[in-house]
Amino acid sequence: MRILLVEDDHDISTRLKEGLGGFGFVVEQVEDGEQGLSFALQEQFDAIVLDLGLPGLPGIEVLRGWRRAGCASPVLILTARNSWTEKVEGLNAGADDYVTKPFQMDELAARLRALMRRAAGQATSELRHGNITLDPVSGTVSVSGRPIDLTAQEFRLLNLFLHRVGRVVTQAELIDHLYGLDEERNSNTIEVYVGRLRRKVGRDTIRTLRGLGYRFG
Repeated sequence: MRILLVEDDHDISTRLKEGLGGFGFVVEQVEDGEQGLSFALQEQFDAIVLDLGLPGLPGIEVLRGWRRAGCASPVLILTARNSWTEKVEGLNAGADDYVTKPFQMDELAARLRALMRRAAGQATSELRHGNITLDPVSGTVSVSGRPIDLTAQEFRLLNLFLHRVGRVVTQAELIDHLYGLDEERNSNTIEVYVGRLRRKVGRDTIRTLRGLGYRFG
């Protein structure tokens, strides 16, 4: 799923992008508050990771700006270990959760998944539709109880579709969720991935809507 990371420390930001990428997230990085404020209002993200200790426009003001503008993406804030006042202020400003530095990457990934589940009204980590089950924690997919093998991109694609059941998903949205801004993007590969996924989960599961995109379910 697509994550916005607002963190001014380049080394930390790079490690977070690489670490979360290993858990299947596509991470977009920005390193200052002004850019983070505008980017989250222009693009669609499944969740946002925000460091409160930003130079220039403070993270807490970025968060307030998002909420005032109607940005509903779940926000997880990064705080200093002993700064309980930051945690309280962040939660009161509209944050959905927090982690304290230093933290383990698997904890951050688990908290992000939990935020996205709550936002989607899901009680468990498993995503289900009909006879299809996807578990983002174990990275497994089954159809009618039978495990199937997916590539990393096919897994991301199915994960997105299962979060958008019954809704039109545009090709631009698929590209955003499969590739980072710094990766080469090719719209032709989307059709290839969708075709492969159809063969594995059922041809009638994904409908092509000419000029619009795709609908799952």
